[in-house]
Amino acid sequence: MTGSRELSELADLLAEAIAMVSEARPVALSTMVKVDRDAMLDLLNEIGERLPDELRQARWLLKEREEYLEAARGEAREIVAAAAVQAERMVERTEVVRAAEQRARRVRDQALAESRRLRRQTEDYCEERLGEFETTLHDIAAVVKRGRDRLAALPHTPPETPENAATDTGEAGEPGGEPLFDQDRPAADTIDIR
Repeated sequence: MTGSRELSELADLLAEAIAMVSEARPVALSTMVKVDRDAMLDLLNEIGERLPDELRQARWLLKEREEYLEAARGEAREIVAAAAVQAERMVERTEVVRAAEQRARRVRDQALAESRRLRRQTEDYCEERLGEFETTLHDIAAVVKRGRDRLAALPHTPPETPENAATDTGEAGEPGGEPLFDQDRPAADTIDIR
């Protein structure tokens, strides 16, 4: 499972992406902002690379499971077909035919039982890994939501004009003195987002 340090680093990268967007300059006569595309893509690629390995493992495991189940079904079909061919060759000898049919059923039943057992094990493993990944994604989504909520709570900053530039008295470039990030706040006001 992903450690808290990796989640913390991932949260820091997400906070950096949020800061990049929130600090971007507005486009003239528009509410849209201008963001450095290469820097944002690099940041998003790094976030993608740091996603938990459980996601990649779960996808690989699902693929392996399907391949294994298909191979087991094919093997079971081949065993049953081989037993049927062998039984047809021995049709004159009733006892031999009965023994071959019993063996074919036994082999088929064993193959099906083994296939079911392996399928249950694979599904249990996938469920466990996907559950861990779901928890990780939930934690990441909560961090992103808190960041978006904080951004949405900020007052809308109109484009800077000579009239309102003189009235800005905020710290760290924020109107009204309210800093955007926790590290800009005094220690008593710090909120832990992890």
